[in-house]
Amino acid sequence: MESDDLALIAPAAAPVNVEAFLDRLAEISDGLPRRLRQCADHIAANVDRIAVSTVAELAAGADVPPSALMRFCQIMGYSGFSEMQKMFREAYAPGFPDYATRLKNLKQAGSGTVSALLAEFVEAGRLSLESLAKSADEAALNAAVDLLARADTLHVVGLRRAFPIASYLAYVFEKMAVPAMLHDSVGKLDHRHALRAGDAVLAITFAPYSEETIALAAEAHGRGLAVVALTDRLTSPLARSANAVLTVPEVDFGAFRSLSATLALALTLAVAVGARRDSTA
Repeated sequence: MESDDLALIAPAAAPVNVEAFLDRLAEISDGLPRRLRQCADHIAANVDRIAVSTVAELAAGADVPPSALMRFCQIMGYSGFSEMQKMFREAYAPGFPDYATRLKNLKQAGSGTVSALLAEFVEAGRLSLESLAKSADEAALNAAVDLLARADTLHVVGLRRAFPIASYLAYVFEKMAVPAMLHDSVGKLDHRHALRAGDAVLAITFAPYSEETIALAAEAHGRGLAVVALTDRLTSPLARSANAVLTVPEVDFGAFRSLSATLALALTLAVAVGARRDSTA
């Protein structure tokens, strides 16, 4: 059965970067047999772990035998796991250095004064905002506002770098008397039991993607709730559980990424949802 299904998947060259990998994953995942689909889902939700994980660790996370994960790598076009992991180590992991490395890079770049540093971050924010103004998808934005405005309660989730955006959205929704709940994972508490029919989820995550955020969005989608994704690209693993996907570009400086455009888009979304609810009340 599985070999017949796999025969329908055309062979392809191995993806050479993460974006091509995610494109290929989105293209084939629906046609994969059960165990390989488990591999695809787990890897899509944990792309930031591939460079530092073993075959056994990833297989255990996907609840499949290691042989299934090796087969998945071959379906993706690689000779095996080592080749796939090498691509992630070269193309993905270096893009997210730790903070000590980021500070070292800034010093080497010659950003010596505080005023020069401020100017660089202001410029990164300006470029991000200009890019957002040019690339904003009006149809996707309107669809997101419609979904959120019709919901009984909005569940907002965004962790790590996305947490300031999620917490600010929850604050704005409260001030506009829009029923909303912030899922913050404080104390490792899981609040997915609070999801109810008629609610909607606004999920925010950027590479390296938050596994908890993706899991909550998937849970909500599986229960038939509307999910709006705020992320960095249409091939984000968050997109597979979303009814509407909003992408936002952010320019970085010294590997410190601005949140200027993300905050502008989030505020626009919140105010539009509040206005839409008032007009239909």
